[in-house]
Amino acid sequence: MKIIVDADAIPRNALEICRQAATEFSVSLVTVASFNHQIESEHHVVVGNAPQEADLQVVNLTREGDIVVTQDWGLAAMVIGKGAAAVSPAGRIFNPATVDFLLEERELKARHRRSGGRTKGPAKRTVKDDNNFKKNLYKLLETACN
Repeated sequence: MKIIVDADAIPRNALEICRQAATEFSVSLVTVASFNHQIESEHHVVVGNAPQEADLQVVNLTREGDIVVTQDWGLAAMVIGKGAAAVSPAGRIFNPATVDFLLEERELKARHRRSGGRTKGPAKRTVKDDNNFKKNLYKLLETACN
């Protein structure tokens, strides 16, 4: 089992929580990001900056039982399909039963933006987000390690 981080857009605090968790649970931490990002990690995979290149690498590295940290709902759906768990840096555990709904919502918002509409961006990260992420990442690790 390993923690794989879609590191193209992960907040620094969330990455640090991943490092701490990997150490505490004695699991590998793998980060994946394009060469445009400066990520300090023992097991870092650098990819090109083509669209979805980091996501495809994350999917290729993922095995059943792994935990993937990503904000990307589509990537979460793919790794769940491989038997991995997925959690967002805000602490949302992606559930196989609801991921289809999230993908549908994503498509509706994209369609709205393509037609000239605007959608709300993410809120500023808070300490509550860090605490929620840590709580749920540790919950997934405890479940996987027992």
